[in-house]
Amino acid sequence: MAEKTRTPIGKIVGASLIGTTIEWYDFFLYGSAAALIFPKLFFPESEPLVGTLLAFLTYAVGFVARPLGALVFGHYGDRLGRKKLLVLSLMLMGAATFLIGCLPTHTAIGVAAPLLLTALRLVQGFALGGEWGGAVLIVSEHGDAERRGFWASWPQAGAPGGNLLATAVLALLAAIQSDEAFLSWGWRIPFLLSGVLVLIGLWIRLTISESPVFQQAVANAEPAPSMPIVGVFRHHWRDVLIAIGARFAENVSYYVLTAFVLVYATTTAGLTKGVVLNAVLIGSAVHFVSIPMWGALSDRLGRRPVYLLGAAGVGLWAFAFFPLIDTRNFAAVTLAVTVGLVLHGAMYGPQAAFFSELFATRMRYSGVSIGSQLASIVAGGLAPLIAVALLDRYDSSLPVMLYVAGAAVLTLITVYVSRETRGRDLVTIGTRDETKTTR
Repeated sequence: MAEKTRTPIGKIVGASLIGTTIEWYDFFLYGSAAALIFPKLFFPESEPLVGTLLAFLTYAVGFVARPLGALVFGHYGDRLGRKKLLVLSLMLMGAATFLIGCLPTHTAIGVAAPLLLTALRLVQGFALGGEWGGAVLIVSEHGDAERRGFWASWPQAGAPGGNLLATAVLALLAAIQSDEAFLSWGWRIPFLLSGVLVLIGLWIRLTISESPVFQQAVANAEPAPSMPIVGVFRHHWRDVLIAIGARFAENVSYYVLTAFVLVYATTTAGLTKGVVLNAVLIGSAVHFVSIPMWGALSDRLGRRPVYLLGAAGVGLWAFAFFPLIDTRNFAAVTLAVTVGLVLHGAMYGPQAAFFSELFATRMRYSGVSIGSQLASIVAGGLAPLIAVALLDRYDSSLPVMLYVAGAAVLTLITVYVSRETRGRDLVTIGTRDETKTTR
């Protein structure tokens, strides 16, 4: 029986934002640690840059697991509902992150340490692969069409919110601890803190109602495909390709701006990790605020114009980003990161509503999850690895600039050839009613 109560949109947004912030905190904490800590603790016998590459390889493993999580969570989310799967994803992510904080290092157990680290990273990726689709859908399917871009952008703000929290905790510990203490035991604190945050997130998520759009589909006896993913590739394969292409520049630019920058600034530019962490901290705060603003703008102008602006912006800004880092001036470094993240927000803000408006209800969780997470493997997951490899091979930031610009061109082409989705009725997508109204 469908639930009779409907949670107010403000509480739905709050629950999704808090949950996604916690999950992204866990995920980004690993990325920052892979750049600054894990090479020394889990790959101590490698050369510094090689150790960083190996640490980022375990980082990329999380992205490989995300499509699997998208497939499993999407399948059951389309058949059972959004809420149950959101609770499960938060529990899995929190447990994996907490256990990373308990891991013995290479000094204690040798090669088993990086193997265990990789296994827990796989669990993180699996959980996040299921989290994103459910979080944006439960908001999109509660909110009204006129403000869907604004409401659905708030779970997106959980990404910079989580990065902000992870970077703030690491920056605080780096400031109050010696390097020896931080490497010895201080690095564990942010991972163990995840256990407390997850309990808070679970309590909030358990109090919200199921998506009314999903409940209506069940009440109308709309059949759920036995394998929703098969239905996605049969009826929405073009939309999957659009989601993948649209995410390419968004993913590549974000991980260059927030993960690779930690490596580049502390090695090539010679900055201290505290300076870079503070710059990312400020940039993430501005990013957090800008995402809902871009989402609201997409409600007025459309998803495509705002998204195209963001893709073109990050492609061009890449050529200013690294020269600003090379100045070694804190204000210039902060400007580089902040402007890059604001331009990224022009893609990330409308993205949740844009992708939600592509797929039918009983295939929507699978569609948005698979489309977004397939891109995460070749885009976000490989971005730090490719950037580090390019820097190592050419000893120049120019190839990395061209890499980001190339990703932007791919996204510009994809979004340009897609159709505008603003205001589309989520209930009728893929039904005969929609076919009648669009003739």
